[in-house]
Amino acid sequence: MDYTKKIVYQSNYWYNDGLRKANARDMSGAVESLRRSLQFNRENIAARNLLGLVYYGIGEVPEALVEWIISKNLRPRDNIANYFIKTVQDAANELETINLAIKKYNQCLSYCRQNGEDLAVIQLKQVVSSHPTFLKAYQLLALLYLQNGQYTRARQLLKTARSLDVNNETTLRYLRELTQQRGRHRRRNEKKKEDAVEYSLGNETIIQPRHSRIKEMSNHLAVANIFIGAAIGAAIIWFLVAPAVNQSRSERMNDQMRAYSDQIKSLEAQVSAQTRTLDDYRASGAELESNANQAQATQKSYESLITVSDQFNAGQTSDADMANTLINVTRDSLGESGQALYDELAGEIYPDACDTFFVQGTDAMNSGDYETAMNAFYKIRWMDEGYNNGQALFNLAQAYMQLGQNENAATYFQMVVDNYGDSEYAAEAKTNLDTLNQAADDSGE
Repeated sequence: MDYTKKIVYQSNYWYNDGLRKANARDMSGAVESLRRSLQFNRENIAARNLLGLVYYGIGEVPEALVEWIISKNLRPRDNIANYFIKTVQDAANELETINLAIKKYNQCLSYCRQNGEDLAVIQLKQVVSSHPTFLKAYQLLALLYLQNGQYTRARQLLKTARSLDVNNETTLRYLRELTQQRGRHRRRNEKKKEDAVEYSLGNETIIQPRHSRIKEMSNHLAVANIFIGAAIGAAIIWFLVAPAVNQSRSERMNDQMRAYSDQIKSLEAQVSAQTRTLDDYRASGAELESNANQAQATQKSYESLITVSDQFNAGQTSDADMANTLINVTRDSLGESGQALYDELAGEIYPDACDTFFVQGTDAMNSGDYETAMNAFYKIRWMDEGYNNGQALFNLAQAYMQLGQNENAATYFQMVVDNYGDSEYAAEAKTNLDTLNQAADDSGE
């Protein structure tokens, strides 16, 4: 009997310790203490319910539900775990959001293993936005920012993670690493500032090496030598030229003309140098604008790809709607993991979407709505050029011909003839192509 009381006493001791740590937001310490409490007495309902609340507080909703369900089975009646479970079940939309956030987090782990950190960062932002208490998501996103040198963002995320769990070992380790990285980064910047000077030229910041004292002294000596050389040269010129000062006026005029000519050449050289500098700035600005546009296009491609991925996983969006979004993705701008995800989604979505667009295009052609037909067949051509052995291309060319866009029509009729010569549409495509070419020749005459 004394042994049983001792076990119950130990279980209650660790429960009280876990409660104290939970009140201080030391969630990791609370989990450890409450687990010890349950090791001594697995039927300690208060400890098990509190452990579920601690898990819920750091975003681990599945683990919280497991503890509450066990608690409910141990004591079916007069158990607050029933209220907790019912509250979670009643918030079906919130529960679905949390479930989707956990799936995205697991997918981000896969991206990181496949060197797809850029996709992981984009998706983790959505995770922490939809599930603000998901501690592990904050930690992983902070780690990615830390790896990329974005220390300010990493610190903000780690501060949020620490507010959820003040003594979490992983968070504290990342904070120590952040402090060390920022210290090394600061020392490098200070070393660079010591060795370099900055000044502004228009909208540009110019950084150049700082001159040492020896270099400065050598510069001063060089300037002094120039002045000394100029003085000596002036003296020599004075003593040599003075006897010829009284030469004819024409010679003096010639000397002046040569001097003016030298000044003009010097000014022309300066203007040419300034012109080249201006051209370089313009070229640099155009390159920066091009890089910015490319980065924006890449970001839009990733956002569209993530949107289609989420829609595909949810299974509530039609293939045609997902294809309309996926068509806007520039595959070549994606990384290796992004291209793999694009190819996987395209292989699942495009075949059924082509069938849908073909039916829409055919109905539009039959009703005389050639603009709608052209748009539908053009999407098929973009997704699967050889759809139905060239039939989509043939119908696209016919739609262009009905709209009076004969150049586009001729282009696609020619593609049917060149690439699908054995199809049933090739002969009619050739006839229409000859007709369009003849009409073009007649209009040219």
